[in-house]
Amino acid sequence: MKRKLILLVLVLFNIGMAQETKKSYNFTLKEAIAHALENNYAAINSSRDIEAAKKKKWETTTIGLPQINSNINYQNNLVIQKSVVPAEFFGGNPGEFQEVEFGVKHNMVANASLSQLLFDGSYLVGLQSAKVYLQISQNAKEKTDLEIREIVINAYGNVLLARESVKVLESNKKSLEKTLFETEETFKNGLIEEENVEQLQITFSQIKSMLSNAQKREIIALKMLKLVLGIDMDEEVILKDNLDQLASENIVLNSNFDFTVTNTIDYKIGLNNEEASRLLLKLEKSKALPSLSATANFGYNSFSNTFSFLERDQNWFNFSNISVGLNIPIFSSLGRTARTQQAKIAYEQAKTQLKETEQKLLLEFEKSKTDYEYSVEQYAVAKENLRLAERIENKQQIKFKEGISSSFEFTEAQRQLYAAQQDHLQAMIEVISKKATLDKISNQK
Repeated sequence: MKRKLILLVLVLFNIGMAQETKKSYNFTLKEAIAHALENNYAAINSSRDIEAAKKKKWETTTIGLPQINSNINYQNNLVIQKSVVPAEFFGGNPGEFQEVEFGVKHNMVANASLSQLLFDGSYLVGLQSAKVYLQISQNAKEKTDLEIREIVINAYGNVLLARESVKVLESNKKSLEKTLFETEETFKNGLIEEENVEQLQITFSQIKSMLSNAQKREIIALKMLKLVLGIDMDEEVILKDNLDQLASENIVLNSNFDFTVTNTIDYKIGLNNEEASRLLLKLEKSKALPSLSATANFGYNSFSNTFSFLERDQNWFNFSNISVGLNIPIFSSLGRTARTQQAKIAYEQAKTQLKETEQKLLLEFEKSKTDYEYSVEQYAVAKENLRLAERIENKQQIKFKEGISSSFEFTEAQRQLYAAQQDHLQAMIEVISKKATLDKISNQK
């Protein structure tokens, strides 16, 4: 009994430890994208849409394949229906009628039927439509993957941005805290005015507030990344890349980007829409064609005044027949013509929409390309401005400590430095984001 109790405790302990164990993920940006394409919730469902489209295609195909059905029908005539016949048939008086029961109390029928569609224009169009439906699902999956890729890049970059902001603000806080302490000591010795201390205290309070906000934004940004990656919020995610590295990798000096509008996923989806409208028009036209089908039936029936159908000596009577049906549409009061004209208008609209999509994509590419090139220029400017701001702040700090410049001049140099630091970080994330948008439009993976 004691051994069983110890064993039970060990099992429960191991279960508890297993539940407490959390998964840990280590991702470069490329690895994060690959993980998201497999585990993102939208990616999973878009893959399921493709599988559903394949099943739909097969469902449509089976309409033109042989269909076999069978049924068994048992009937119990609780009260057999009566009819009357002239009584003179049974030796009665003329003008009188005799009640007669036609039928038996029990009867059973078992039969099987084989049907085959021989020709139907709408079925042929349906097969083509099923293929287009599958293409639509596949293109939708590709579009989803491109969107997920862009979202992951932005989410990954936002986490790095938040972390870099925290590092910069912590460094600024530490440096300012030291300067504030030295200034307070100098004030206590009566060598400077109290205003110098108060000016630094204002800046120090602002830095602490900004740092607190940046730390909270880092937590939110990481949770957003986990959501995009399809990872539970309580699991650990470690990012291998850094912001400066990603920004450098996304800078393309030669801006002659290859762009072919017909290769873009939005254009392919527009083609799907045009083809679907064409097939709808073809379907309406096919409804004016005749349809031909054939059916073969075979079965047995049996009759009895007692339920004896399971007995070996019960008599069963077989039957069989073959039928061919030809349906010929003749006149629909111009209803089919009206539906065909509507489908033709929808087809023309789809062609116009495809042309509009083509022009929009060309314009969107030019805009995205311009935005990206501008972000690269701004990154270079921000990098140089940060270098200058660091030099100015360093000189003002030396002058302030030596009593050459005022606290106002020093804090202004600090604010300029802090703004340059944030502009530099933002410029890096803009390069990454704009490049991701350009890649999505260009269908680059």
